[in-house]
This record gives sequence, C-alpha cells and structure tokens, in this order.
Amino acid sequence: MVFSLISIGLLLIVVVVIVLIVTGLKAETDNGGKNMIKNVYIYLVLFATLMMTIGGSVGAFMAVADIIQPVPYYQTFEEFKRFDVKEPRIGANTIDQEANLSEEELRQQYDAMVLMESERQANRAKNYLIKSFGWIIIPLPVFLYFQRRLVNKEI
Repeated sequence: MVFSLISIGLLLIVVVVIVLIVTGLKAETDNGGKNMIKNVYIYLVLFATLMMTIGGSVGAFMAVADIIQPVPYYQTFEEFKRFDVKEPRIGANTIDQEANLSEEELRQQYDAMVLMESERQANRAKNYLIKSFGWIIIPLPVFLYFQRRLVNKEI
C-alpha cells in the first residue's frame, strides 16, 4: 500500500516536471528561465522527499499497529482437528502412531501453531517497521537540506 502511494506520487511528480519544464521553456528569459528551472527542481525534490517521508510514517504506524494488535489466527481448533488429522502411514510394516492423537495432544499442537503464527506476524511487523523507518530517515535529511536552501534563497 505504501509503495502504491509512492508510485502514484512519483507519477504525479513526472507529470508536474514535464508541465513545468514546458512552461519554463516557453517563458524563458536570460536568467529568469534558469532560476525558474532551479526553483521547480527544488520544489520537486521537496515534494518527492516529503511524500517518501509520509509514506514511511504511514508504514511505520501500520507496523506498530500490527505489533500491538496482531491479526488473530484464521483457523479454529475444530478446523485444525478436522483437516490436520494425519492419515496412517505404513513404513517398514508398521503403522505410524501419529494418526491416533488424543484431543489434548491436538489442542497442544494447535496452541503451539497459533503461538508460532503470532510470533511470526510480530517478527514480520518488526521487520516492516525497520524498513519503514528507512523510508523516513533516508529522505528526511535531503528534505531538510533543500528546505533550508529554499529559505536562504528567498531572503
């Protein structure tokens, strides 16, 4: 979802760049055209880095939400019991004893599977949180640099 927002933002940036360059070339004077293209470039960099930072912030928020309140496991114990009962396997003329598991053993396996799935979801969310911080930390200095350049240029 974050990447789709970023791709839409990048597409919008490309369209805006093309429109502004065409407009800048038509209205170009000796020094005015160069200054306008520089300003357009600065504003585009500011826009792109701001969109990346916002996308990273949204991703980080979603990852924190997944860590705090993970999605519940989708399979009930009854479904697990019905579909996970193993067929007896014949190997070396002996029948495997895993086919005759008691209700308590099945419940233990189910609880262990649910616990592993919730840990897996939490680990995925932590990984996604770290990646989202990358989308915040990397473009933020670029944004601040160009923002200061813009402020100094207008003074």
